[in-house]
Amino acid sequence: MPGFEVFGKEEKQQILEVLDTGVLFRYEFAEKRQGIYKVAEFEKQFAAYCGCRYAQAVSSGTAALRVAMAALGISPGDEVITQGFTFVATWEAILDAGAVPVFAEIDESLTMDPKDLEEKITSRTRAIIPVHMLGAPARIDAIMAVADKHGIPVIEDTAQACGATFKGRRLGTFGAMGIFSFDPVKTITTGEGGMIITDDEGLYRNCSEYHDHGHDHNPDLDRGLEGRRFIGFNYRMGELQGAIGLAQLAKLDDIIARQKEHKAAIRAALENVKGMTFRDVPDPNGDTATFLAFFLPDGPTAKAFNTALSEHQAGAIYFGNNTWHVYSKWEHLHGGLTLCRTGWPFKRGELGPNVSFPTDALPRTRAVFDRLLVFPIPVHMDADRRRSILSAIEAAAGVVA
Repeated sequence: MPGFEVFGKEEKQQILEVLDTGVLFRYEFAEKRQGIYKVAEFEKQFAAYCGCRYAQAVSSGTAALRVAMAALGISPGDEVITQGFTFVATWEAILDAGAVPVFAEIDESLTMDPKDLEEKITSRTRAIIPVHMLGAPARIDAIMAVADKHGIPVIEDTAQACGATFKGRRLGTFGAMGIFSFDPVKTITTGEGGMIITDDEGLYRNCSEYHDHGHDHNPDLDRGLEGRRFIGFNYRMGELQGAIGLAQLAKLDDIIARQKEHKAAIRAALENVKGMTFRDVPDPNGDTATFLAFFLPDGPTAKAFNTALSEHQAGAIYFGNNTWHVYSKWEHLHGGLTLCRTGWPFKRGELGPNVSFPTDALPRTRAVFDRLLVFPIPVHMDADRRRSILSAIEAAAGVVA
């Protein structure tokens, strides 16, 4: 699954080229760089890969979300709709912008339910953030239809689906912006790092300036002498990250191809298990095959099946117990836990009513996780490991026979 599985001489060579210049910062020092600008080249190549006009590299996927919302002008009191199955970063970034996250149910695609999305829209909704979870596309056509109907911009959270497509088009290019993560366990990784893509020149310029303390990047002026249109913050990517990103991006299609091969073999074995059903992937051809998600008839059967898999050293992920990706497990959100002495962002004072997030707010989402098991799919899987997984599935099948 993660890109670190394919680290090799290509990453080392890219890093050495940076170290030879002595410049780790993405801007300035033209006389020392020997023409080497790794982050800028990574942005250029990533945009070309996605088929969009602009790409802005940042320090993390979380930073990408924050910068994208700043570019859209998301403000305190605004509402931003996302889904109840995502990494906590999605809604952390919404709260950090001062906005209020509104959570939509997921369906058996494990992504945003377009019908519930429309029910959650209010006069205060200023953005929608669907999340392409576990390597596969959300129902992005239906989501965009709802968003366009109401005139609401979409930020695609593509952190977990780099390289995925929907009907031949790269994810991240359907909404106003798409964001990506390159953290240690992503399909391609730079250790930390993220990317924002867009076709909108104005949004790109906002992202470029906001992520760099407001520098307007005037090419005719030395750095430090430019003007500023607004305040910003520091979410810059460094040259070492950009260098690794270039090497990893060149391997992305091969990574996906290998994962698809391994996933197909495991899925074929699971198809023989009584009562087994699979995640509803809106476009199977666009799946990166990073994960294989499947359902058992009920929660007790899912747990028993996974116990049997674990006894044969092939346990799956039971997301019903996951504390980082599932709405019902976010105790710091439900409890309004914050370091701010005023209780911000949960207690809002003069900025509006306090906000709270009941644990039981998404019953359909919780029901999905009760029956769900997920296999992470590695990039490298030798024949012995594949046989052991297939044997474990065959043995565990007796639980539901």
